[in-house]
Amino acid sequence: MERGRRTLVGVIDAETRYEAVRSRDARFDGEFFFAVETTGIYCRPSCPAVTPKRQNVRYYTTAAAAQSSGFRACRRCRPDAVPGSAEWNVRADVVGRAMRLIGDGVVDREGVGGLAVRLGYSARQVQRQLTAEVGAGPVALARAQRAHTARVLLQTTGLPITEIAFAAGFASVRQFNDTIRAVYASTPSELRAAAAPRGGTATRRTVTPTAGIPLRLAHRGPYQSAAVFDLLAHEAVPGVEDIDGTPGRRTYRRTLRLPYGTGIVAVDERSRGWLDARLHLTDLRDLTTAVQRLRRLFDLDADPYAVDERLGADPRLAPLVAARPGLRSPGAADPDELAVRALVGRAEAERLVRRYGKALDAASGTLTHVFPEPAVLAEAEPDGPLGALTTALADGTLRLDAGAERDEAQEALLALPGLDGRTAAEIRTRALGDPDVVPPGVDVPDAWRPWRSYAVQHLRAAGELE
Repeated sequence: MERGRRTLVGVIDAETRYEAVRSRDARFDGEFFFAVETTGIYCRPSCPAVTPKRQNVRYYTTAAAAQSSGFRACRRCRPDAVPGSAEWNVRADVVGRAMRLIGDGVVDREGVGGLAVRLGYSARQVQRQLTAEVGAGPVALARAQRAHTARVLLQTTGLPITEIAFAAGFASVRQFNDTIRAVYASTPSELRAAAAPRGGTATRRTVTPTAGIPLRLAHRGPYQSAAVFDLLAHEAVPGVEDIDGTPGRRTYRRTLRLPYGTGIVAVDERSRGWLDARLHLTDLRDLTTAVQRLRRLFDLDADPYAVDERLGADPRLAPLVAARPGLRSPGAADPDELAVRALVGRAEAERLVRRYGKALDAASGTLTHVFPEPAVLAEAEPDGPLGALTTALADGTLRLDAGAERDEAQEALLALPGLDGRTAAEIRTRALGDPDVVPPGVDVPDAWRPWRSYAVQHLRAAGELE
């Protein structure tokens, strides 16, 4: 296999995929899944089980596609727990936008019709394009996501199974039970019991929502957590964020505004193939959305192999990539919040939080507020660049959600008074998660496409850019 091959997932051929399975190459986890016809099970490429015969293997772009074909998730490698495919972050077409919106929980909240409206296509067109590209439609993709959320809740909380069914987004307990059996070949009770230590009681089941939900936020390849935590510490807005501890052992905490309520998350700096996190939610239906937003903030679905291969081939960047393999381009937990903060700066953002932020029902240390919504700011301070930005966000003239069309969003940003190209580039990079953005005035060659956002991060880390 060509070990350096990491451009876009669509170019991986069957031979390369089988070699990845044979060599148990974890770099491909989440980029594709394989299923074994003789066992009825699907796995991640790095599964430690005996390599199946080539003629018995089928490949799928998503776990949902494997499930829709009747395969069950492997209990050994837990393929539903892998990082998401980096392809959906790179792609700006309707399929990439749809995958990001489904990850954000739009289908569960608004249905397929709501997804289609956000994308500007008919529901039939969305169904057809997703099925053709990823092997599953929006309902199947959302179903796979709900199953994963349910498994996390079953194995990390003491919630009654009935409550978990609805918290995970299922319409009925029967639908929940049927899905868990189909995906994991276990009942919900069996899945919960499987998390118990051997020979002991299921101590993880004693965890309650008041203590938070423990999570492992998986990523692929090397992860330069220090650079991400340095940035978050530099930007932290009091009341909404804090970071404590010594470098290498820091914990970042922040509040979250979510569709059904609010949340508080704590994420540890140390990386062991994942970032440890603990999430407190006022409404457990927000779990899937909160996790996806954290993944975007920490850029956990990136493909560092593809990025480092492309950028490391350039003489200017080669030593920078060698010094910081796996450097990420952080995103945003709340795109609207990020846009406001990029415009006004940290000090002014702190003032907005104190004056207009929504107070938490109970403060958690220094965390006291959720960042104010655009509509609140638009009404309170309607004048100037801030008023223009928040009004556009509030009335939908400007969309920065997971499925926003990036070029349209940038045009809308640049049309706002007082918002310059550099600020628009920061918003496009962070709020929209675009991996290929260059700030105005920065000399970056086209050879670094489609990873120029990462190249800029390398240049900044090396002190070559402000």
